[in-house]
Amino acid sequence: MNKREVKVAAVQFACTRNVDENIATADKYVREAAKAGANIILLPELFERQYFCQERRYDYYNFATSIDDNKAVKHFIELAKELSVVVIVSVYEKDVTRLFNSVVVIDADGTNLGTYRKTHIPDDHYYQEKFYFTPGDTGFMAFDTKYAKIGVGICWDQWFPETARSMALLGAELLFYPTAIGSEPILEVDSMPHWRRVMQGHSAANLMPVIAANRIGLEEVYESEANGGQSSSLNFYGSSFITDNTGAIVEELGRDVEGVICHSFDLDSLEEDRMSWGLFRDRRPDMYKIITEK
Repeated sequence: MNKREVKVAAVQFACTRNVDENIATADKYVREAAKAGANIILLPELFERQYFCQERRYDYYNFATSIDDNKAVKHFIELAKELSVVVIVSVYEKDVTRLFNSVVVIDADGTNLGTYRKTHIPDDHYYQEKFYFTPGDTGFMAFDTKYAKIGVGICWDQWFPETARSMALLGAELLFYPTAIGSEPILEVDSMPHWRRVMQGHSAANLMPVIAANRIGLEEVYESEANGGQSSSLNFYGSSFITDNTGAIVEELGRDVEGVICHSFDLDSLEEDRMSWGLFRDRRPDMYKIITEK
């Protein structure tokens, strides 16, 4: 019997203020990943622009578009079809009067398999996403692509074990997390190792590879009347990585380099491991209820 082998890739780069430039950069790295044999390719969170959530500006609401009108989605539908690859595209979505942080999963024939809307929305110094995004209403999802059934969470989702477990219970075989994370100016901590470890834990607990893609580079905000005179900066620390199904990191990028990482997996072997360990067999969801009333 032939093995069900799949090669995954994560892309990492610095984002500019120019949408067309960022799409062109993403295009270059998707092509590089495809040339290396990748079947499923993950792009970073909200890569069309610099991370606008660092400041609060009402005019930035105009960045949001419908999925059908989004430049990146249109572009990668054609590229996915050309290269016969699955591409995971992060977008700022407008749905009538609601705005979402979303991902679109584009299958290898260019088919839009659907949209997942970010469930957990952070609100912290310079990560002010509640100003821009409505909490997602899709629920967690698993997408049945040409090469594998995949789950996709978005950045802050990656800190919650419920996200990974829910996608695994929906039949996901691989977990993908597009991300935009960097310095913590108020906390003055390096969150990178913690950021990695929490996803390594999801991988180990679900016996499933995790693929995480981040951006790099210093992004600065300058004082203006529109943003209430704010000046600030975030230094995005890259460190994109891929784990095996035990949580061990098998591929990684540095904090300040652009590029692509790829890794191959035998999906049948991964499934056999999940079944033989018995973690899903021995779950006791009936015992996991939180008592809210006495």
